[in-house]
Amino acid sequence: MKQLLLAALAAAPLLAAAAPAPQPIPDPARLTADVKVLASDAFEGRGPATTGEDKTIAYLIQQMEAAGLEPGGEIKDGKRAWTQDVPLARFEIRGPLRLDLTAGGRADPLAQGQQIAIRATQTNVDRVAIKDAPLVFVGYGVKAPERGWDDFKGVDLKGKIAVVLINDPDFETGQGDFGGKAMTYYGRWTYKFEEGARQGALGVLIVHETAPASYGWETVKNSNTNAQFDIVRPDPARTHPTLEGWVQRDVAVDLFKRSGLDFEALKKQAQTRGFKPVVLAGASLSADYAVDHKVIVSHNVLGRLTGAKRPDETVIYSAHWDHLGVGAPDARGDRIYNGAVDNATGVAALLELGRMFAAAPRTERTVVFMSVTAEEKYLLGSEYYAANPIYPLSKTVGDVNMDMLGVWGRTRDISTFGGAENDLLDRLIAVGVAHGLAYTPDPSPEAGHFYRSDHFSLSKRGVPALSFSMGDDLVVGGRAVGAAKRNAYNAQKYHQPGDEWSPDWDMGGQVQAVSVLYDLGRGLAQSRDWPEWKAGAEFKAARDATAGERR
Repeated sequence: MKQLLLAALAAAPLLAAAAPAPQPIPDPARLTADVKVLASDAFEGRGPATTGEDKTIAYLIQQMEAAGLEPGGEIKDGKRAWTQDVPLARFEIRGPLRLDLTAGGRADPLAQGQQIAIRATQTNVDRVAIKDAPLVFVGYGVKAPERGWDDFKGVDLKGKIAVVLINDPDFETGQGDFGGKAMTYYGRWTYKFEEGARQGALGVLIVHETAPASYGWETVKNSNTNAQFDIVRPDPARTHPTLEGWVQRDVAVDLFKRSGLDFEALKKQAQTRGFKPVVLAGASLSADYAVDHKVIVSHNVLGRLTGAKRPDETVIYSAHWDHLGVGAPDARGDRIYNGAVDNATGVAALLELGRMFAAAPRTERTVVFMSVTAEEKYLLGSEYYAANPIYPLSKTVGDVNMDMLGVWGRTRDISTFGGAENDLLDRLIAVGVAHGLAYTPDPSPEAGHFYRSDHFSLSKRGVPALSFSMGDDLVVGGRAVGAAKRNAYNAQKYHQPGDEWSPDWDMGGQVQAVSVLYDLGRGLAQSRDWPEWKAGAEFKAARDATAGERR
C-alpha cells in the first residue's frame, strides 16, 4: 500500500499540470434513470441478438446523441456510424439433453442445471453423441512450462473426458508456483477448456467449488445452460473440446468414491508439481443432445468527442451493455435476468461521463465512450474491438472500464478489479487522493477479476487499462457493512433474476465514482503523457513494441 501511495504522489504533478476546467457535476437522478430503463423488464435482460439488444442499442444512441457526442463507430456507407458490427457464433442446446454417468457398476442420469451444467457445444456440430467416454482426473488442468508445471504429463486424452479443478494449485495453501492467493490466468475456467482442447480431450468437466470459483452454483447454472457465444473461428475445435461443462462438487466426490478414489487426497496431490493424471477406473460419461448454431451480428456502441489538438490520440471509457437475457426461472418464476448492477450501473456511468465531457471545453485528445456487447459470453465484444480496433491501439492512451458499480452509498475508498501493473493505476490513486478517497486493492485477488472484465481484451494487446470498482468502506456503516452488502449481492443476485433496480438504492457512491473517473480521463486527455506498464508486467512487451508510433 505504501508503494502505491508513493506512486500516486509521484503522479500528482502530472495531474496538476493538466488541471481541468471546473468540473461538471454528475447527476444522481440521471444515473438512476438510465439504470432503471436499461434494467427494466421491457429490455428483457439485454441479451445479444434479441429484441432486448435492439432496444438497448437504440437507447444508447439516443442518449449519446442527446448528450452532444459524435458517432464513434465504424465507417458505414461513407460516414461514421454509432456502432461497430460484431459477428458472433451462437450455440444453443435444442430438445432433450441426455446425460448419464457410470461408476462403480451403476449408471445414473444427471440433471442439467442441478448436478451438471453442460454448455452448448461450440464446435459447429449439429449433434453431440458421446457413448461411455472414459474419465481422467488431470488435477488443475495446467500446463505451464515457464513454471515447470505439467498436470498432463503425456496422458492420451483422445476420446476421453478430462476432470479438472477450478482456480490455481496455490489457492488453498496461499503459496507455491502460481503467486499465492491471487489467481493467474491458469486458474480461469476459460483456460481449462482451452488447454483441454489443446491436449486433445473429447471433453472437459470442471468441478465446481464455491470458494475457488468465487461464485455459487446458481451463477454457474445461469451462465452456462443458456445460449453460448464465441467469436467466429475458422477451426473452433482448436479452442473448444466437444463437451464443456461444470459438475457439482458432491457429484465429483461420489464419482471418485465409486471409482475407488479419495477426492480430497487427490486434490492435495494435484497441488504439487509431481502430480500425475489418474484414470477413474470403471467410470464413463455418455451424452446426447442437439445443437443449433448460427452466426449472428451484435453491436458495440461508440460515441466520441474529437480531440482539439491531437485527435489521433484516444482515451477510452468502456462498459458492457449486455446481460444474460431471458433464461431459467428462479424460485419466484422470474425468467428475466435484468442485470441492474451488472452492468446497467457501468453503462449509466459511461453515459453520464459523456454528458459531462460534452458540457465542458473540448480536450486536446479524443475521448471515446464505448459500450460493448457479449461481455457475459467471455468479453467477446471487447475482444472483437481489440482485434479490429477503430482507433489504433498503439495510440490509445488507456482504457478505463466500469463494471458493477455499487449502489449502497458514498464510500471512503475506491478500488479496481484485480489491480493493474501500469501507470494508469498510479494516476487513479492520485485522483482518488485529491477527492479524499483512499485506494484499497482488490479484496479478492483469488477470484481472478482482472481476467473477467473488458479491459483485459485491450490489456493483453498492450494498452494500459484498468477496471474501476468502488470500495467497500461505506461512509455510513464502514467496511464491514460494505463487504457484507457486496457479498450478499454476489450470493443472492449476481447473474440471477434478482439483479433488479430498487428505489432503495443510494447513488451517492456512483456520483463519487463518476467524479473521480471524469478527472482521471480528462487529465489524460489534456496531457501528452503515455501511461506505461510496470517493469516485469506481462503486457509490457506488447506495448513497448509500438513505442515508435507514439510521440
